[in-house]
Amino acid sequence: MGARLQGEEKSSYVQNMFGRIAERYNLLNRLMTLGQDQRWRRFVVKQGRIPETGAVLDLATGTGDIAFEVVSSHPNVHVVGADFALPMMFVGQRDSRGERVQWCAADAMQLPFPDGTFDAVLSGYLVRNVIDIQQTLREQVRVLREGGRIVILDTTPPRGLLRPFILAYLKFGIPLLGRLVAGRNAADAYRYLPESTQAFKTPEELAELMKAAGMENVGYRTFMLGTMAVHWGEKPTRPRR
Repeated sequence: MGARLQGEEKSSYVQNMFGRIAERYNLLNRLMTLGQDQRWRRFVVKQGRIPETGAVLDLATGTGDIAFEVVSSHPNVHVVGADFALPMMFVGQRDSRGERVQWCAADAMQLPFPDGTFDAVLSGYLVRNVIDIQQTLREQVRVLREGGRIVILDTTPPRGLLRPFILAYLKFGIPLLGRLVAGRNAADAYRYLPESTQAFKTPEELAELMKAAGMENVGYRTFMLGTMAVHWGEKPTRPRR
């Protein structure tokens, strides 16, 4: 149901949904991806090409997994973790690395940061959940410094010969796992995941949207039988007069 919602109704649903699964979110991510989500996040940080004393925004930070990866690999970088699902960030703040992240309540489509604030904007599982992808991408470009990178981790619709088996796992396996681990009250959240994945953009379509938002040198790499993708792009540097 949630994947078919539009506008503010979808936004409210997503915000409430992530609040309900916050305490079990990390465990379920590890189980659903067989632990591969941590490798993907390390790849996201690597693709960010973060300067050693720069500033990074982890947008839709959730429990802070990408932000923590940044502070672990780049100890002198200023890291901001922003999200509109406050219970998710409350979980992250309890982590031993939580004090090294500046936590911020924020709407991805109206970021509360000046133009050109960050050297990299990273996100995990954000774009599939927003109500206006293009506006979200434009905001990321706005707060990024010239030459900085945007890196996006998200699911992709399954394709190829294994598509029927992947769809079966998405439709039956993930909701069952979510119900067993997070309880019946969170069951709809793990129906939303496969539904929203099937309705999301292909890697090629998302790459074109990034270009339309003003990014250059856009590329991507898929993982886990093509069901996950990491996209990256750069904010152009204006020629000096």
